[in-house]
Amino acid sequence: MATTQKRAPSRKAAPSKAAKAPSARKAPDSASKASAAKKAADPKKKSASKKAPSRSASANPRSGKSVAQAGAGRAMPHDRVKPSRTQDISDRLRALVRSALEDLKAKDIREIDVRGKSSVTDLMVVVSGTSSRHVKSIADEVVKKAKQASLPPIGVEGQREGEWVLVDLGDVIVHVMLPRTREFYDLERLWTVGDDAPVYLAG
Repeated sequence: MATTQKRAPSRKAAPSKAAKAPSARKAPDSASKASAAKKAADPKKKSASKKAPSRSASANPRSGKSVAQAGAGRAMPHDRVKPSRTQDISDRLRALVRSALEDLKAKDIREIDVRGKSSVTDLMVVVSGTSSRHVKSIADEVVKKAKQASLPPIGVEGQREGEWVLVDLGDVIVHVMLPRTREFYDLERLWTVGDDAPVYLAG
C-alpha cells in the first residue's frame, strides 16, 4: 500500500509537464505576431513613399497657379517665331519671283500690295510675256525656282492656253499675261482703286 501511494504523485507530475508545453508554444506566437505587425507596418511606409511622387506631381508647374506664374509675362516660343518666319517666307518668295522674272525677261513687272484687301494673298505680281510660249516659260521658271527653294506653289492655272498663267505661291500670286489679255482685265486698276500707283519694277 505504501508503494502505491508514492507512485501516485509521479503520475500527476506528467500532466504538469504537458500543461507547461502550451506556454512554451505561446512564446513563438507572440513573437510572430510582433514580427507580422512590423511587416504590416513596412508596406504602409513603402506605400507612403510611393505616393510621394503623386503629391510632387500635383505641384508640377503644369498644374494650378504654378502654370500662370511660370508663363506670366512670357510669350510662348511659337508666338515669337511665327511672325518673323512668315515675313521671312514672304521675302524669300518675293525675291525668287523677281529673279525668275528677270531671268526670263518678263515685261512690265508690277507689284500690288493687297494686304487688307484680300484674304487670299499679300502681294500680287503682274507681268507680261511677248507670246504664249514666253508666258508659259516665265510661269515655269517661277515654279522651278519656288520648288528649288522648298516653297512649291499651291497651284498653277492656265498653262494650257498660255494667255494668262496664274502661279499661286501663297503669300505671293504671280499673273503672267499676254499684253492684250492684261489690258482687257486690267488687274492693276481693279486692285489699286483709291490707292497710290502700283510699284513698277524693271522690265
